[in-house]
Amino acid sequence: MEINKQEFLARLRNGLSGMPRDDIEERLIFYSEMIDDRMEEGLSETEAVGAIGTVDDVISQILTDTPLTRLVKEKIKPGRSMRSWEIVLLVLGFPIWLPLLSAAFAVILAVYIVVWSAVISLWALEASLLAGALGGVISAFTVQDNVLSGISMLSAGLCCAGLSIFIFFGCKAVTKGILRLTKRAALWFKSLFVGREAA
Repeated sequence: MEINKQEFLARLRNGLSGMPRDDIEERLIFYSEMIDDRMEEGLSETEAVGAIGTVDDVISQILTDTPLTRLVKEKIKPGRSMRSWEIVLLVLGFPIWLPLLSAAFAVILAVYIVVWSAVISLWALEASLLAGALGGVISAFTVQDNVLSGISMLSAGLCCAGLSIFIFFGCKAVTKGILRLTKRAALWFKSLFVGREAA
């Protein structure tokens, strides 16, 4: 669907509504100038907007580039002063919400560590198979007393080499998948701090 410059900037402002105002204005100016530059190069307004990409892609890229601490600081900045009963509830609820928050953080961290431990284990298996292949081939040529032992060592080394090639592609795919998943999870977590206004 083709949109013009004003629609693009309005949707971008809406999508970044939870970010600091200065950042929003800076991004809007940047993308407005980018569209103008493309129009000066001969593109129509809708073509210039389309060349940038979708608003969702632009928002995702901006969130990826924005530090989480900046988003959190903007989100927790008080819009008004707290009432006394809110402060009392916050203090009295401290023994409940702090352990729950700590437990949630610990669970998320544990899951993250377990997932990466599995990835590291796969790469350790790959390294051990490569070492087994190298050891098998070297020991096959150093055994001089028994030809059958040398052949069996060479066979074991070649089997390890074949398995290492097979597992390498699996390790590579799993690592890329986990990195993509980690990036998406971080982007999702950041998007929680950027509230989108109703259109």
